[in-house]
Amino acid sequence: MISRTRTALYWIRRVFFREGPDLLPLRHTLAHYDLKQARSDVLASFNVALFSFPQSMAYALIAGLPVHYGIYCSIVCCIFGALFSGSRFIFLAPTNATAVLVLSAMSALNVPPEDKLGLLAVLLFMIGFFLVVGAYLKVAHLIQYISRSVITGYITASVILIIGNQFKTALGFEVLGSPSTFYQVCVSTLKHIHEASFPAILIALATVGTYLYLRKRFCSWPNVAICLCFMSLLAYIFYLYGWDLSYLNPINLDSWKIQFPSFTFDDISLMANSALAIALMCMMEAASIGKSLAARSGMVIDMNQEVFSMGLANMAAACSSGMPVSGSLTRSTLNWASGAATPLASLYCGLISLLTLIFVGPYIGNIPRPALAVLVMFIGTSLINIKQIRIVIRSTKSDAWVFFTTFIAGLLFPLDTAIYLGVGTSIVLFLKKAAHPEMVEYKFDASGRLSELSEDQARPLPEVSIVHVEGNLFFGAAELFRDQMRRVCQEPQLSVVILRLKNAHYMDATSIMALEELLHYMRERKRTLILSGVRKDVIQILKSSGLLEQIGRRNIFLDVSQNPTKSTARALRRAQILIGALAPKISIYTSEVF
Repeated sequence: MISRTRTALYWIRRVFFREGPDLLPLRHTLAHYDLKQARSDVLASFNVALFSFPQSMAYALIAGLPVHYGIYCSIVCCIFGALFSGSRFIFLAPTNATAVLVLSAMSALNVPPEDKLGLLAVLLFMIGFFLVVGAYLKVAHLIQYISRSVITGYITASVILIIGNQFKTALGFEVLGSPSTFYQVCVSTLKHIHEASFPAILIALATVGTYLYLRKRFCSWPNVAICLCFMSLLAYIFYLYGWDLSYLNPINLDSWKIQFPSFTFDDISLMANSALAIALMCMMEAASIGKSLAARSGMVIDMNQEVFSMGLANMAAACSSGMPVSGSLTRSTLNWASGAATPLASLYCGLISLLTLIFVGPYIGNIPRPALAVLVMFIGTSLINIKQIRIVIRSTKSDAWVFFTTFIAGLLFPLDTAIYLGVGTSIVLFLKKAAHPEMVEYKFDASGRLSELSEDQARPLPEVSIVHVEGNLFFGAAELFRDQMRRVCQEPQLSVVILRLKNAHYMDATSIMALEELLHYMRERKRTLILSGVRKDVIQILKSSGLLEQIGRRNIFLDVSQNPTKSTARALRRAQILIGALAPKISIYTSEVF
């Protein structure tokens, strides 16, 4: 009992304290922090805070939440990002992608509206839990295997959903229920479009004109904040003339509640699928942003540490009336471009945002909802990357299939389903591509050099075939490779097949069984299988599976690293002995399994 306890404590200490993320990376920053870095961080934090306050309200509106959820969340995640992040390249905040996923997830719930905010806290805590566990399991390294075509298709579909979902607010009418897909949004909007408000339409058009003018003439200014101020003034003029508009609710710090979410098994089961999808999206967003900015700075980023901080930030948001947070592209880029020196820039931004909330929060009630809805549309539209879409569609058919599958699924189904379909399609197409070996036959030309044998050339009838296996001989390619080898073994004069495994990787149980079936097939036709270039790891697999003794030790030749062709030369001499001919007719193949 004591030994088992010690073993358990050893692994807990090893996983969670030695090999896991740093529990307090801020100490490394403070150890060498100076006045110059502090000045750079403060200046960068002012720039980001000025931009992030109205953007947080916009993202809350995208998610179908009260605007104070975005502001509270922005403050909390900035503080936690500074405490547990290991770099200055990922700025945690609510994002467009996570906001749309929340909208889709919450709209699909068949529960009373008053229960949805409680389930939102459960969702956030589960997202944070998945991210923290993923950080300890180093899942961030696996994100690189998810196709960019999935991300491009998802973002494009989410932008269209954002625009469609904001039309009702921009036109000044409400829609019963909570449509969760673009198709449902279009149907519900068309049914109620006759309820559009003339003052709301005027505010929306004025917002479009003002924002486009500011972006063209003063692109470096905080145009979103300026535009909201102008529209608030215009709405006040409308009010003097008796024109009614819908306004945001004012925010007071007194209404900010800190409360741990309550859990039930049914709630966890209900939100698990959406939480996993959003956690996956958070990791993909953060990895894409962080690695890009780190590479431009000539540095390396520890993504598992960033995922850890993101998980804790989501857990904190669950307890403080927040929404999901991820790596924000706009804020991360602005923070980096503004010269932030350390992660403390995020902490300063959170404190500045808190002060802004105290002094500006009560005046948010003067902002007309149609103006913010239009700005949300512009923010969403800026995420569509036509160049990336063109590359994805034109590069390969597989990429195009993945993009359109994700994109169309994002319009017809909830967005978490679209992510799973996109990732599943990309994996299936990859396995399909990897599981189709290409067998190329070579011959010796007049000068003694190897050249590829074309289909119209006469084929010699070989006595010995040498097959070079190039690539990953994993479960997806093993059986197709076996069938391909059977065709090679059907040559009427063939006696020996030399299988060169020097560059065959990732052999597993499926490939071993396929090799065993090939061996029996050849023996039934009185042919011999010889393996050459066999590495030590393959020898161990053959020995453990019992296939080593079936093939025969005399028919297996180890790879010689100092002389790459030596093992094949030895195998060829063994074939000559078996055939009883000094100069047998030989065919040479290359099988590219991936």
